[in-house]
Amino acid sequence: MKIIDAHLHIFPNNNSATAACEAESLAGLRRLCESTGIIHGIVMGNRSLAVGYHNYPTDLLHYCIGLDSRMLDYNKSAPLDLADQVEENLKQENCCGIKLYPGYNKVSLSAPLYLPIYELAQFYKKPVAVHMGLTAFPRAHLKYCHPLALDETAADHPGVSFVMCHFGNPFLESAAAVLVKNPNVSADLSGLLEDPVDLDAWFREQSGYAALLRTWLAASNCWDRFLYGSDWPIVSPENYINFIRRLIPPVHWEAVFCENARRVYGL
Repeated sequence: MKIIDAHLHIFPNNNSATAACEAESLAGLRRLCESTGIIHGIVMGNRSLAVGYHNYPTDLLHYCIGLDSRMLDYNKSAPLDLADQVEENLKQENCCGIKLYPGYNKVSLSAPLYLPIYELAQFYKKPVAVHMGLTAFPRAHLKYCHPLALDETAADHPGVSFVMCHFGNPFLESAAAVLVKNPNVSADLSGLLEDPVDLDAWFREQSGYAALLRTWLAASNCWDRFLYGSDWPIVSPENYINFIRRLIPPVHWEAVFCENARRVYGL
């Protein structure tokens, strides 16, 4: 089975030490991909808008240009040429979309700041991926990354394709409702667990949560809009592939693991 990992991360390349770390990370990722059937990946970029920063091997990776708190700083220090810098990335063949971090930025998805970004996404026909659900840091604000926050923006920008990252976890009921209501919204299934994990033990101990995941995945019936993603390196590809296989009916594996990402991100 061919697999596209539609949500992963690479170490930053901003000094000699991290450059070496990035090279090793890429080499390790390539080995993991070869051993697990992953034919391509999408890096959720952050830390820099500079085109040269996102220099990934094109046979293995595309990237989404990310607007994280280093660029926006809670809407206080957005560069005046933000849209121009985003556009320079969207012009690159290996840039397949935009990544937003509204909870970390504490900026509403409907804020005027983002309007030129949505216009660019529609013009270049590249999706906008949005971090939705729980955040890694307690100072982030969940109201900006709750799935219902995406509903308003998706409804107001029907010509833009949006990807709800992490299926809005743990707000699964709302995430499913937003998907059903808005045909321009897809969801990746990344970041739902982290290593170290014993899957058999996890499914026993988290049987209620696993049942909720299966319930809302099936209830939405949006199998043509769910994308496999791992959030690597927080979890091994082998573990995560097996995890998603236990949540998704086999009849939908080809779509979820490969074809949906290929279509949504224009790969």
